[in-house]
Amino acid sequence: MTTITARERAAAQAYLRLLESTQAVLTDPHLAPYAGAMLTHPMAEADEALRDAGLAGNEAHLLHLVAALRASPAGDRGRPR
Repeated sequence: MTTITARERAAAQAYLRLLESTQAVLTDPHLAPYAGAMLTHPMAEADEALRDAGLAGNEAHLLHLVAALRASPAGDRGRPR
């Protein structure tokens, strides 16, 4: 079981929101031309969350957290302690 801090969870969630936003924007031909403008906020949010969690430049640890977060069922597993 992986223990994830509140800041790590926030960073992983911000990363997932950025990933989902990027996918949504780039798969819609009408939105794709506006991707830069539409993704500015999710990118800034993810950057700030990564810095706050001390994960800027540590992609391997971030992706490990994201995998743990996605794999954890509803309940206590993966919640910050």
